[in-house]
Amino acid sequence: MRLVHVLVPRGKRNAVLQELDDEGIDYAVSREVGRDEYEAQVSFPLPSNAVEPVLNRLRAVGLEEDGFTVIVAAETVVSKRFDELRSNYADPTLSRPELIARAEDMAPALSTFVVMTIVSAVVATTGLLSNSAAVIIGAMIIAPVMGPAIAASVGSVLSNRTLFRRGVGLQVLGVGLAVVSALAFSLLLKETLLVPPGFDPFAVPQVQERLTPNVLSLVIAIGAGVAAVFSLTRGVSSVLVGAMIAVALVPPAATVGIGIAWNDPLAIVEAGTLLLVNLLAVNLVALGLLWVTGYRPVDTERTGSARRQTALTLSVIVVALLVLSSVLVAISALSLVDARFETSLHEEIDEVLNKAEYQGVRHVETHIDVSPLRHVLFGEQIEVTVLVDTGGGPPPEGLADDIRTTIAAEQGFDAIVIVEPVDASFPADEPRTQLLSPRTVPVESDRRRLSPAVEPRPRPAVARTG
Repeated sequence: MRLVHVLVPRGKRNAVLQELDDEGIDYAVSREVGRDEYEAQVSFPLPSNAVEPVLNRLRAVGLEEDGFTVIVAAETVVSKRFDELRSNYADPTLSRPELIARAEDMAPALSTFVVMTIVSAVVATTGLLSNSAAVIIGAMIIAPVMGPAIAASVGSVLSNRTLFRRGVGLQVLGVGLAVVSALAFSLLLKETLLVPPGFDPFAVPQVQERLTPNVLSLVIAIGAGVAAVFSLTRGVSSVLVGAMIAVALVPPAATVGIGIAWNDPLAIVEAGTLLLVNLLAVNLVALGLLWVTGYRPVDTERTGSARRQTALTLSVIVVALLVLSSVLVAISALSLVDARFETSLHEEIDEVLNKAEYQGVRHVETHIDVSPLRHVLFGEQIEVTVLVDTGGGPPPEGLADDIRTTIAAEQGFDAIVIVEPVDASFPADEPRTQLLSPRTVPVESDRRRLSPAVEPRPRPAVARTG
Protein backbone atom coordinates (compact mmCIF):
# COMPACT_ATOMS: atom_id res chain seq x y z
CA MET A 1 0.00 0.00 0.00
CA ARG A 2 1.05 3.57 -0.69
CA LEU A 3 0.17 7.00 0.65
CA VAL A 4 0.35 9.61 -2.12
CA HIS A 5 0.77 13.35 -1.53
CA VAL A 6 0.30 15.74 -4.47
CA LEU A 7 0.20 19.52 -4.85
CA VAL A 8 -2.72 20.66 -7.00
CA PRO A 9 -2.20 23.68 -9.31
CA ARG A 10 -4.55 26.63 -8.97
CA GLY A 11 -7.82 26.13 -10.77
CA LYS A 12 -7.47 22.32 -10.89
CA ARG A 13 -8.63 21.45 -7.38
CA ASN A 14 -12.25 20.58 -8.22
CA ALA A 15 -11.26 18.48 -11.25
CA VAL A 16 -8.69 16.48 -9.24
CA LEU A 17 -11.09 15.84 -6.35
CA GLN A 18 -13.88 14.85 -8.76
CA GLU A 19 -11.59 12.29 -10.35
CA LEU A 20 -10.74 10.84 -6.93
CA ASP A 21 -14.45 10.70 -6.03
CA ASP A 22 -15.23 8.90 -9.30
CA GLU A 23 -12.58 6.30 -8.47
CA GLY A 24 -13.91 5.81 -4.95
CA ILE A 25 -10.69 6.99 -3.32
CA ASP A 26 -10.62 8.43 0.21
CA TYR A 27 -8.59 11.63 0.45
CA ALA A 28 -7.66 14.50 2.73
CA VAL A 29 -7.25 18.08 1.50
CA SER A 30 -5.20 20.83 3.11
CA ARG A 31 -4.57 24.38 1.98
CA GLU A 32 -1.17 25.05 0.40
CA VAL A 33 0.35 28.32 1.60
CA GLY A 34 4.01 27.85 0.72
CA ARG A 35 3.85 28.15 -3.07
CA ASP A 36 1.54 30.54 -4.90
CA GLU A 37 1.15 28.36 -8.00
CA TYR A 38 -0.53 25.62 -5.94
CA GLU A 39 -3.77 25.94 -4.02
CA ALA A 40 -4.05 22.61 -2.14
CA GLN A 41 -2.27 19.46 -1.05
CA VAL A 42 -4.23 16.25 -1.48
CA SER A 43 -3.26 13.02 0.32
CA PHE A 44 -4.86 9.67 -0.47
CA PRO A 45 -4.06 5.96 0.08
CA LEU A 46 -3.76 3.57 -2.85
CA PRO A 47 -2.90 -0.06 -3.46
CA SER A 48 0.66 -0.24 -4.83
CA ASN A 49 -0.53 -1.32 -8.26
CA ALA A 50 -3.07 1.55 -8.47
CA VAL A 51 -0.54 4.38 -8.14
CA GLU A 52 0.40 4.53 -11.81
CA PRO A 53 -3.11 4.48 -13.37
CA VAL A 54 -4.55 6.91 -10.79
CA LEU A 55 -1.72 9.41 -11.28
CA ASN A 56 -2.20 9.16 -15.04
CA ARG A 57 -5.89 10.08 -14.63
CA LEU A 58 -5.03 13.00 -12.36
CA ARG A 59 -2.46 14.26 -14.87
CA ALA A 60 -5.14 14.13 -17.55
CA VAL A 61 -7.32 16.58 -15.55
CA GLY A 62 -4.59 19.04 -14.64
CA LEU A 63 -1.99 17.54 -12.28
CA GLU A 64 1.46 18.49 -13.55
CA GLU A 65 3.62 15.78 -15.14
CA ASP A 66 6.65 16.83 -13.09
CA GLY A 67 4.76 18.47 -10.24
CA PHE A 68 5.35 17.85 -6.55
CA THR A 69 4.44 14.23 -5.80
CA VAL A 70 5.50 12.12 -2.81
CA ILE A 71 4.78 8.39 -2.58
CA VAL A 72 5.47 6.60 0.70
CA ALA A 73 4.76 3.11 2.00
CA ALA A 74 1.70 2.72 4.21
CA GLU A 75 1.49 -0.03 6.81
CA THR A 76 -2.29 -0.20 7.30
CA VAL A 77 -5.38 1.44 5.82
CA VAL A 78 -8.75 0.85 7.51
CA SER A 79 -11.49 1.73 5.03
CA LYS A 80 -14.34 -0.11 3.29
CA ARG A 81 -13.80 1.95 0.16
CA PHE A 82 -10.12 1.04 0.12
CA ASP A 83 -10.93 -2.68 0.07
CA GLU A 84 -13.28 -2.09 -2.88
CA LEU A 85 -10.60 -0.01 -4.61
CA ARG A 86 -8.02 -2.77 -4.18
CA SER A 87 -10.28 -5.29 -5.94
CA ASN A 88 -10.45 -3.00 -9.00
CA TYR A 89 -6.70 -3.23 -9.69
CA ALA A 90 -5.28 -6.64 -10.49
CA ASP A 91 -1.98 -5.56 -12.05
CA PRO A 92 0.69 -5.95 -9.32
CA THR A 93 3.40 -3.85 -10.98
CA LEU A 94 4.89 -0.68 -9.48
CA SER A 95 4.33 2.85 -10.74
CA ARG A 96 6.97 4.49 -12.89
CA PRO A 97 8.15 6.95 -10.20
CA GLU A 98 8.58 4.08 -7.74
CA LEU A 99 10.32 1.98 -10.40
CA ILE A 100 12.88 4.72 -11.00
CA ALA A 101 13.37 5.26 -7.27
CA ARG A 102 13.96 1.56 -6.64
CA ALA A 103 16.35 1.31 -9.59
CA GLU A 104 18.33 4.29 -8.29
CA ASP A 105 18.47 2.81 -4.80
CA MET A 106 19.66 -0.56 -6.13
CA ALA A 107 22.63 1.06 -7.91
CA PRO A 108 24.82 2.00 -4.91
CA ALA A 109 27.14 4.96 -4.56
CA LEU A 110 30.38 4.63 -6.51
CA SER A 111 32.64 4.19 -3.48
CA THR A 112 30.38 1.50 -2.02
CA PHE A 113 30.12 -0.25 -5.37
CA VAL A 114 33.91 -0.31 -5.86
CA VAL A 115 34.69 -1.63 -2.38
CA MET A 116 31.98 -4.33 -2.40
CA THR A 117 32.93 -5.47 -5.91
CA ILE A 118 36.60 -5.85 -4.98
CA VAL A 119 35.77 -7.70 -1.77
CA SER A 120 33.31 -10.05 -3.49
CA ALA A 121 35.81 -10.82 -6.28
CA VAL A 122 38.61 -11.61 -3.82
CA VAL A 123 36.32 -13.79 -1.69
CA ALA A 124 35.04 -15.56 -4.81
CA THR A 125 38.63 -16.22 -5.94
CA THR A 126 39.39 -17.68 -2.53
CA GLY A 127 36.36 -19.94 -2.75
CA LEU A 128 37.26 -21.09 -6.26
CA LEU A 129 40.87 -21.92 -5.46
CA SER A 130 39.96 -23.63 -2.18
CA ASN A 131 37.06 -25.48 -3.82
CA SER A 132 34.63 -24.09 -1.24
CA ALA A 133 31.05 -23.61 -2.44
CA ALA A 134 30.13 -21.96 0.87
CA VAL A 135 32.76 -19.23 0.42
CA ILE A 136 31.61 -18.63 -3.16
CA ILE A 137 28.02 -18.24 -1.97
CA GLY A 138 29.19 -15.70 0.60
CA ALA A 139 30.84 -13.71 -2.17
CA MET A 140 27.61 -13.78 -4.18
CA ILE A 141 25.56 -12.34 -1.34
CA ILE A 142 27.74 -9.22 -1.01
CA ALA A 143 28.28 -8.64 -4.75
CA PRO A 144 26.48 -5.43 -5.90
CA VAL A 145 25.78 -6.60 -9.45
CA MET A 146 21.98 -6.54 -9.66
CA GLY A 147 21.51 -2.78 -9.31
CA PRO A 148 23.52 -1.67 -12.38
CA ALA A 149 21.78 -4.15 -14.71
CA ILE A 150 18.34 -3.06 -13.50
CA ALA A 151 19.27 0.62 -13.63
CA ALA A 152 20.38 0.33 -17.26
CA SER A 153 17.16 -1.46 -18.27
CA VAL A 154 14.86 0.94 -16.42
CA GLY A 155 16.74 3.94 -17.80
CA SER A 156 16.32 2.60 -21.33
CA VAL A 157 12.58 1.87 -21.27
CA LEU A 158 11.74 5.10 -19.42
CA SER A 159 14.11 7.24 -21.53
CA ASN A 160 16.08 8.25 -18.45
CA ARG A 161 19.50 8.74 -19.99
CA THR A 162 21.22 9.54 -16.70
CA LEU A 163 20.03 6.29 -15.13
CA PHE A 164 20.86 4.32 -18.30
CA ARG A 165 24.42 5.65 -18.52
CA ARG A 166 25.01 5.02 -14.82
CA GLY A 167 23.79 1.44 -15.08
CA VAL A 168 25.94 0.65 -18.12
CA GLY A 169 28.97 2.40 -16.64
CA LEU A 170 28.73 0.52 -13.35
CA GLN A 171 28.41 -2.81 -15.15
CA VAL A 172 31.54 -2.18 -17.22
CA LEU A 173 33.40 -0.93 -14.16
CA GLY A 174 32.20 -3.89 -12.07
CA VAL A 175 33.36 -6.51 -14.57
CA GLY A 176 36.74 -4.83 -14.95
CA LEU A 177 37.20 -4.48 -11.19
CA ALA A 178 36.24 -8.11 -10.56
CA VAL A 179 38.72 -9.43 -13.13
CA VAL A 180 41.56 -7.14 -11.99
CA SER A 181 40.92 -7.92 -8.30
CA ALA A 182 40.90 -11.66 -8.96
CA LEU A 183 44.08 -11.31 -11.04
CA ALA A 184 45.91 -9.32 -8.37
CA PHE A 185 44.87 -11.71 -5.60
CA SER A 186 45.79 -14.76 -7.68
CA LEU A 187 49.23 -13.33 -8.48
CA LEU A 188 49.74 -12.61 -4.79
CA LEU A 189 48.97 -16.22 -3.92
CA LYS A 190 51.13 -17.54 -6.72
CA GLU A 191 54.19 -15.35 -6.24
CA THR A 192 54.27 -15.54 -2.43
CA LEU A 193 53.91 -19.34 -2.51
CA LEU A 194 50.67 -19.22 -0.49
CA VAL A 195 49.61 -22.06 -2.77
CA PRO A 196 51.81 -25.17 -3.19
CA PRO A 197 54.44 -25.07 -5.97
CA GLY A 198 53.04 -26.68 -9.10
CA PHE A 199 49.46 -26.04 -7.95
CA ASP A 200 47.05 -26.40 -10.88
CA PRO A 201 43.96 -24.22 -10.27
CA PHE A 202 42.21 -25.66 -13.32
CA ALA A 203 42.05 -29.09 -11.71
CA VAL A 204 39.91 -27.65 -8.87
CA PRO A 205 36.26 -28.70 -9.41
CA GLN A 206 34.80 -25.25 -8.64
CA VAL A 207 37.11 -23.69 -11.23
CA GLN A 208 36.39 -26.44 -13.75
CA GLU A 209 32.67 -25.63 -13.55
CA ARG A 210 33.40 -22.19 -15.01
CA LEU A 211 35.63 -23.64 -17.74
CA THR A 212 32.97 -25.69 -19.52
CA PRO A 213 30.53 -23.08 -20.88
CA ASN A 214 27.73 -24.27 -23.14
CA VAL A 215 24.31 -23.14 -24.30
CA LEU A 216 22.79 -24.37 -21.03
CA SER A 217 24.78 -21.66 -19.26
CA LEU A 218 22.17 -19.22 -20.57
CA VAL A 219 19.52 -20.76 -18.34
CA ILE A 220 21.03 -19.30 -15.16
CA ALA A 221 21.37 -15.83 -16.67
CA ILE A 222 17.86 -15.87 -18.17
CA GLY A 223 16.35 -17.03 -14.90
CA ALA A 224 18.28 -14.34 -13.03
CA GLY A 225 17.02 -11.65 -15.41
CA VAL A 226 13.39 -12.77 -15.03
CA ALA A 227 13.68 -12.90 -11.25
CA ALA A 228 15.31 -9.46 -11.16
CA VAL A 229 12.49 -7.81 -13.10
CA PHE A 230 9.78 -9.47 -11.03
CA SER A 231 11.47 -8.56 -7.75
CA LEU A 232 11.75 -4.97 -8.96
CA THR A 233 8.26 -4.47 -10.41
CA ARG A 234 6.43 -6.39 -7.68
CA GLY A 235 8.26 -4.61 -4.86
CA VAL A 236 9.61 -7.78 -3.22
CA SER A 237 13.00 -8.44 -1.63
CA SER A 238 15.88 -8.47 -4.09
CA VAL A 239 18.62 -9.94 -1.85
CA LEU A 240 18.32 -13.53 -3.08
CA VAL A 241 17.78 -12.40 -6.67
CA GLY A 242 20.93 -10.31 -6.49
CA ALA A 243 22.84 -13.34 -5.26
CA MET A 244 21.49 -15.34 -8.22
CA ILE A 245 22.72 -12.73 -10.69
CA ALA A 246 26.07 -12.66 -8.91
CA VAL A 247 26.35 -16.44 -9.37
CA ALA A 248 26.18 -15.88 -13.11
CA LEU A 249 28.77 -13.07 -13.15
CA VAL A 250 31.27 -12.97 -10.28
CA PRO A 251 32.73 -16.54 -10.35
CA PRO A 252 33.35 -16.39 -14.15
CA ALA A 253 34.99 -12.98 -13.73
CA ALA A 254 37.18 -14.35 -10.95
CA THR A 255 38.05 -17.35 -13.13
CA VAL A 256 39.18 -15.00 -15.91
CA GLY A 257 41.54 -13.35 -13.42
CA ILE A 258 42.84 -16.78 -12.36
CA GLY A 259 43.40 -17.71 -16.01
CA ILE A 260 45.43 -14.55 -16.63
CA ALA A 261 47.49 -15.11 -13.48
CA TRP A 262 48.35 -18.67 -14.52
CA ASN A 263 48.79 -17.64 -18.17
CA ASP A 264 46.19 -20.05 -19.59
CA PRO A 265 44.57 -18.63 -22.76
CA LEU A 266 42.01 -21.43 -22.94
CA ALA A 267 40.75 -20.69 -19.43
CA ILE A 268 40.50 -16.99 -20.27
CA VAL A 269 38.48 -17.71 -23.42
CA GLU A 270 36.15 -20.20 -21.72
CA ALA A 271 35.47 -18.19 -18.55
CA GLY A 272 35.39 -14.89 -20.45
CA THR A 273 32.81 -16.22 -22.88
CA LEU A 274 30.67 -17.46 -20.01
CA LEU A 275 30.96 -14.08 -18.25
CA LEU A 276 29.95 -12.04 -21.31
CA VAL A 277 27.09 -14.37 -22.25
CA ASN A 278 25.64 -14.22 -18.74
CA LEU A 279 26.03 -10.44 -18.53
CA LEU A 280 24.32 -9.84 -21.88
CA ALA A 281 21.56 -12.36 -21.18
CA VAL A 282 20.64 -10.73 -17.86
CA ASN A 283 20.39 -7.32 -19.55
CA LEU A 284 18.46 -8.70 -22.52
CA VAL A 285 15.83 -10.40 -20.37
CA ALA A 286 15.47 -7.47 -17.95
CA LEU A 287 15.13 -4.91 -20.74
CA GLY A 288 12.72 -7.03 -22.78
CA LEU A 289 10.47 -7.87 -19.84
CA LEU A 290 10.24 -4.25 -18.67
CA TRP A 291 9.21 -3.14 -22.16
CA VAL A 292 6.69 -5.97 -22.60
CA THR A 293 5.25 -5.23 -19.15
CA GLY A 294 4.22 -1.84 -20.53
CA TYR A 295 6.59 0.62 -18.89
CA ARG A 296 6.98 3.80 -20.94
CA PRO A 297 8.25 7.33 -20.18
CA VAL A 298 6.00 9.56 -18.08
CA ASP A 299 6.21 12.17 -20.85
CA THR A 300 4.37 10.58 -23.78
CA GLU A 301 6.37 12.70 -26.24
CA ARG A 302 9.49 10.75 -25.23
CA THR A 303 7.94 7.33 -25.90
CA GLY A 304 9.28 7.31 -29.45
CA SER A 305 12.86 8.02 -28.39
CA ALA A 306 12.57 5.40 -25.63
CA ARG A 307 11.33 2.86 -28.16
CA ARG A 308 14.25 3.59 -30.49
CA GLN A 309 16.82 3.42 -27.70
CA THR A 310 15.38 0.17 -26.36
CA ALA A 311 15.23 -1.38 -29.84
CA LEU A 312 18.84 -0.37 -30.53
CA THR A 313 20.04 -1.73 -27.19
CA LEU A 314 18.17 -5.01 -27.69
CA SER A 315 19.59 -5.37 -31.22
CA VAL A 316 23.17 -4.86 -30.05
CA ILE A 317 22.72 -7.38 -27.23
CA VAL A 318 21.11 -9.98 -29.51
CA VAL A 319 23.89 -9.68 -32.11
CA ALA A 320 26.56 -9.98 -29.41
CA LEU A 321 24.80 -13.01 -27.92
CA LEU A 322 24.61 -14.70 -31.31
CA VAL A 323 28.34 -14.20 -31.82
CA LEU A 324 29.18 -15.47 -28.34
CA SER A 325 26.72 -18.35 -28.69
CA SER A 326 28.67 -19.52 -31.73
CA VAL A 327 31.76 -19.56 -29.51
CA LEU A 328 29.84 -21.60 -26.93
CA VAL A 329 28.76 -24.08 -29.60
CA ALA A 330 32.35 -24.36 -30.85
CA ILE A 331 33.70 -24.94 -27.35
CA SER A 332 30.97 -27.50 -26.69
CA ALA A 333 31.85 -29.33 -29.90
CA LEU A 334 35.55 -29.38 -29.07
CA SER A 335 34.78 -30.49 -25.52
CA LEU A 336 32.81 -33.36 -27.00
CA VAL A 337 35.98 -34.41 -28.82
CA ASP A 338 37.79 -34.38 -25.46
CA ALA A 339 35.03 -36.40 -23.83
CA ARG A 340 35.08 -39.03 -26.56
CA PHE A 341 38.86 -39.15 -26.35
CA GLU A 342 38.68 -39.79 -22.60
CA THR A 343 35.90 -42.35 -22.91
CA SER A 344 37.72 -44.54 -25.39
CA LEU A 345 41.27 -44.01 -24.12
CA HIS A 346 41.12 -46.65 -21.36
CA GLU A 347 39.80 -49.23 -23.84
CA GLU A 348 42.72 -48.59 -26.16
CA ILE A 349 45.24 -48.85 -23.31
CA ASP A 350 43.61 -52.10 -22.17
CA GLU A 351 43.82 -53.35 -25.73
CA VAL A 352 47.58 -52.81 -25.70
CA LEU A 353 48.11 -54.30 -22.22
CA ASN A 354 46.17 -57.45 -23.16
CA LYS A 355 48.98 -58.40 -25.50
CA ALA A 356 51.05 -61.39 -24.40
CA GLU A 357 54.28 -59.41 -24.04
CA TYR A 358 52.67 -57.12 -21.43
CA GLN A 359 51.23 -59.77 -19.14
CA GLY A 360 51.81 -58.80 -15.50
CA VAL A 361 51.59 -55.08 -16.24
CA ARG A 362 48.61 -53.47 -14.54
CA HIS A 363 47.04 -50.18 -15.59
CA VAL A 364 46.78 -47.80 -12.58
CA GLU A 365 45.82 -44.35 -13.86
CA THR A 366 45.89 -42.25 -16.99
CA HIS A 367 46.36 -38.49 -16.99
CA ILE A 368 45.67 -36.35 -20.05
CA ASP A 369 48.25 -33.62 -19.61
CA VAL A 370 47.51 -31.82 -22.91
CA SER A 371 44.07 -32.49 -24.38
CA PRO A 372 42.78 -32.60 -27.99
CA LEU A 373 40.96 -29.30 -27.27
CA ARG A 374 44.23 -27.51 -26.56
CA HIS A 375 45.76 -29.24 -29.57
CA VAL A 376 43.06 -27.85 -31.87
CA LEU A 377 42.99 -24.34 -30.38
CA PHE A 378 46.65 -23.70 -29.64
CA GLY A 379 48.55 -26.33 -31.59
CA GLU A 380 49.97 -27.96 -28.44
CA GLN A 381 51.06 -31.58 -28.74
CA ILE A 382 48.62 -33.99 -27.06
CA GLU A 383 50.30 -35.61 -24.06
CA VAL A 384 49.12 -38.68 -22.16
CA THR A 385 50.76 -40.02 -19.02
CA VAL A 386 50.05 -43.69 -18.25
CA LEU A 387 50.86 -45.01 -14.76
CA VAL A 388 51.40 -48.76 -14.64
CA ASP A 389 52.30 -51.30 -11.95
CA THR A 390 55.03 -53.55 -13.30
CA GLY A 391 55.69 -55.45 -10.09
CA GLY A 392 58.95 -53.67 -9.38
CA GLY A 393 60.66 -53.49 -12.74
CA PRO A 394 60.84 -50.81 -15.42
CA PRO A 395 58.09 -50.50 -18.04
CA PRO A 396 58.41 -53.04 -20.87
CA GLU A 397 60.34 -51.72 -23.83
CA GLY A 398 58.04 -50.56 -26.62
CA LEU A 399 54.95 -50.12 -24.40
CA ALA A 400 54.78 -46.35 -24.85
CA ASP A 401 55.23 -46.67 -28.60
CA ASP A 402 52.49 -49.32 -28.84
CA ILE A 403 50.06 -47.09 -26.91
CA ARG A 404 50.91 -44.10 -29.07
CA THR A 405 50.40 -46.10 -32.26
CA THR A 406 47.04 -47.41 -31.05
CA ILE A 407 45.84 -43.89 -30.09
CA ALA A 408 46.85 -42.57 -33.51
CA ALA A 409 45.05 -45.41 -35.29
CA GLU A 410 41.86 -45.23 -33.22
CA GLN A 411 41.59 -41.50 -32.46
CA GLY A 412 43.40 -39.85 -35.33
CA PHE A 413 45.65 -37.87 -32.96
CA ASP A 414 49.44 -38.08 -32.83
CA ALA A 415 50.12 -37.96 -29.09
CA ILE A 416 53.15 -37.96 -26.82
CA VAL A 417 52.84 -40.97 -24.51
CA ILE A 418 54.73 -41.19 -21.21
CA VAL A 419 54.70 -44.47 -19.29
CA GLU A 420 55.70 -44.30 -15.63
CA PRO A 421 55.98 -47.23 -13.18
CA VAL A 422 54.34 -46.92 -9.75
CA ASP A 423 53.71 -49.16 -6.77
CA ALA A 424 49.97 -49.78 -6.63
CA SER A 425 47.81 -51.72 -4.23
CA PHE A 426 44.17 -52.19 -5.17
CA PRO A 427 41.74 -55.07 -5.80
CA ALA A 428 42.07 -56.72 -9.17
CA ASP A 429 38.47 -55.91 -10.12
CA GLU A 430 38.86 -52.12 -9.70
CA PRO A 431 38.86 -49.99 -12.88
CA ARG A 432 42.28 -49.63 -14.38
CA THR A 433 41.93 -46.06 -15.56
CA GLN A 434 41.11 -42.83 -13.79
CA LEU A 435 40.56 -40.12 -16.36
CA LEU A 436 41.10 -36.59 -15.14
CA SER A 437 39.89 -33.29 -16.55
CA PRO A 438 41.46 -32.38 -19.91
CA ARG A 439 43.55 -29.51 -18.63
CA THR A 440 47.29 -28.92 -18.75
CA VAL A 441 48.60 -30.74 -15.66
CA PRO A 442 52.33 -31.08 -14.89
CA VAL A 443 53.45 -34.65 -14.22
CA GLU A 444 54.87 -33.58 -10.85
CA SER A 445 51.46 -32.28 -9.82
CA ASP A 446 49.86 -35.52 -11.04
CA ARG A 447 52.09 -37.54 -8.72
CA ARG A 448 51.02 -35.51 -5.71
CA ARG A 449 47.35 -36.07 -6.53
CA LEU A 450 47.59 -39.88 -6.59
CA SER A 451 45.57 -41.77 -4.03
CA PRO A 452 47.44 -43.00 -0.91
CA ALA A 453 47.49 -46.50 -2.37
CA VAL A 454 49.60 -45.31 -5.30
CA GLU A 455 53.19 -44.34 -4.56
CA PRO A 456 55.59 -43.29 -7.31
CA ARG A 457 58.76 -45.32 -7.44
CA PRO A 458 61.91 -43.43 -6.49
CA ARG A 459 63.64 -44.35 -9.74
CA PRO A 460 62.83 -42.22 -12.79
CA ALA A 461 62.09 -45.21 -15.08
CA VAL A 462 60.13 -43.56 -17.86
CA ALA A 463 59.49 -44.73 -21.38
CA ARG A 464 58.65 -41.87 -23.68
CA THR A 465 58.09 -41.58 -27.36
CA GLY A 466 56.34 -39.15 -29.67
